[in-house]
Amino acid sequence: MIIRRSWVPAALLGLAVASLPSAAASAAPDTSGLTRSVQRDADALRDAGVTGVAVRLETPGGTVTARSGVGDLATGRPVPESGYLRLGSTTKTFVATVVLQLVGEQRISLDQTVEQLLPGVVSGPGHDGRAITVRQLLQHTSGLPDYVHDVFPEPSARTYFAHRWRAYRPEELVRLALRDEPAFPPGTGWAYSNTNYVLAGMIIEKVTGRTWERQVHDRVLRPLGLRHTDTPGTWPFLPQPHAADYQQFTADGPMIDTTLPYRPFDSGADGSMTGTARDLNRFFGALAGGRLLRPAELAAMRTTVPVPRDGGHPPGTRDGLGLFFTPLSCGGGYLGHGGSGFGYVVRAATTTDGRRTITVSAHSRSADPRETAGQEEALNDLVDHALCHIG
Repeated sequence: MIIRRSWVPAALLGLAVASLPSAAASAAPDTSGLTRSVQRDADALRDAGVTGVAVRLETPGGTVTARSGVGDLATGRPVPESGYLRLGSTTKTFVATVVLQLVGEQRISLDQTVEQLLPGVVSGPGHDGRAITVRQLLQHTSGLPDYVHDVFPEPSARTYFAHRWRAYRPEELVRLALRDEPAFPPGTGWAYSNTNYVLAGMIIEKVTGRTWERQVHDRVLRPLGLRHTDTPGTWPFLPQPHAADYQQFTADGPMIDTTLPYRPFDSGADGSMTGTARDLNRFFGALAGGRLLRPAELAAMRTTVPVPRDGGHPPGTRDGLGLFFTPLSCGGGYLGHGGSGFGYVVRAATTTDGRRTITVSAHSRSADPRETAGQEEALNDLVDHALCHIG
């Protein structure tokens, strides 16, 4: 889940360094410079205020990892290697992949409307499911309001503790969102809304007769051998090992342990999956490399619209269907998706050919806007430097 609020995220990253030799036995590439660069950037993210950082970078020449900070403020234990992560809104890329597979099978069309697929679900003052297409849901151009503000109206630790065990059915979340006015008429703007992917999950179940979770397992996780990625639904506990997550709810306030998720928005098709950096890199590399979608559907996924400068992404970022494109300082750009919730941020990215992939996890979030901005900048720099590095 990605939450847009003035008090939101800090950044993330780190991991102890390791390098795998290439298949060419006699002359393995020297990745020592890349290793130092990744560790330096992970430390910079820690120095910007993140409690714990982990990074895993896969390249044709091998794997580089880095860790920085601590995995638990109480014990001082390090961030674990190969730890389990909450994937947050990175879940959306898995869901979009399943939808596009169904498009390739001609079971649905990107130009079908929500009303055709889910009759009567999107209706009411200002809302008309006949005017919203599947494509607009996946690309955040539907104008539908975000239900997140309805299930977490007051940004406080008190709200987190009072409501973190409550779970909503997808239909309930949609009804909550539709009490608010649309952000704009469908297809005329861009605004990130988790409601779009709640509906995408409902469409998958309506079309296939099976839940979006089952479809992600059968169509993505099992074929790729992603044994450490899961769709836990409302189950609140991460497998071991994992770092603790910490949210600062007020500037200058304490770091609150939020390792347990806030289930009102951490249990659905918009942001509930868990996994590891190794699995996430394998998924994005396979997706960009054409192993999950046919060429026509992959091209549709990579067809983008501009993201506004205040959309919470690096300058020049564009949004496809469950996949963002972000320019690189060295030219070209990368594909990926981020995810966040209380106390954590995850960023997964791949070069457009899928040959170089990175996952960064940060295990705390600040309430200070200036500190948050510095952490976001450090995170963006880490990803850019890692994907641009020669070697």
